Amino acid sequence: MAVYTEVEPGELRRFLAAYDLGELVALVGIREGVENTNFRLETTLGRFILTIYEKRVDPADLPFFLGLMLHLAEHGLPCPLPVRGRDGAMLRRLAGKPAAIVSFLEGKSVRRIEPVHCAAVGGALASLHLAGRGFPLRRPNALGPEGWRRLLEATGARADEVAPGLAQELAAELETLERRWPGGLPAGVIHADLFPDNVFFEGERVSGLIDFYFACDDLLAYDLAICLNAWCFESDGAFNVTKARALLVGYEARRALLPEEIEALPILARGAALRFLATRLYDWLNRVPGALVKPKDPLEYLAKLRFHRSVGGPAAYGLG
Repeated sequence: MAVYTEVEPGELRRFLAAYDLGELVALVGIREGVENTNFRLETTLGRFILTIYEKRVDPADLPFFLGLMLHLAEHGLPCPLPVRGRDGAMLRRLAGKPAAIVSFLEGKSVRRIEPVHCAAVGGALASLHLAGRGFPLRRPNALGPEGWRRLLEATGARADEVAPGLAQELAAELETLERRWPGGLPAGVIHADLFPDNVFFEGERVSGLIDFYFACDDLLAYDLAICLNAWCFESDGAFNVTKARALLVGYEARRALLPEEIEALPILARGAALRFLATRLYDWLNRVPGALVKPKDPLEYLAKLRFHRSVGGPAAYGLG
């Protein structure tokens, strides 16, 4: 259960007194999530999500994250809307840590991903990119190529504890990506973590996008490459080109990709695979005894990285 911080009843009542949310009915910990402590908060005026931000989230980034959600919600994107207290503030402290309340979104994440879901996610991602154009705050991507190097240097030769020869393979891959990483492509606000558990559906319609705590400014097509990795591989590791085509067609129905973005997809997908491999590898090698959240297997993303390295071009993703 991903609840890192317990909340005392008296402290919670004092915290909620700063809001016009009615009386407390229930507070239930949410199992999903890795970075923060999340609760489903129910009051006499409705349901909400209460998030306590843990140590991996820089408090200096929180105005960006909360402001972005507010901006996107105001522009019609189905994402959590931060709740302001009576003083107008969206951010306060609970249990000695930064905390915020956001609106509750209906729907649930899908367990069996079909091409229709991928198409809907592609469209939602494009809508996010378009809605983010007017957002005034900026946040560089801390998990871009420079961040990958720092993570891989931190794991060092210990990577071979996970798979023989892994350290050398990742070092060579990083060198290639740093040399070939594209510049000059359209950039703006990206989600950077739009995995299936961060998308809610009602039927075949996207009803909510959540967890904006990796959001940043970067290449828009890189965000699409992250989704290719997250949505288009089967449980046995096979790449599903039908899902990839649906994702890309759904995206282009709302925002057309430039030829340069399409051409860059294989290298962007390799970078996206390395990004998640590197963070999973770091967490795998630095497990905390007794931790409530089990680290995810980095080798899943090694297989994805090798697939993207093997493709001959963007046609491998279903683009004719």
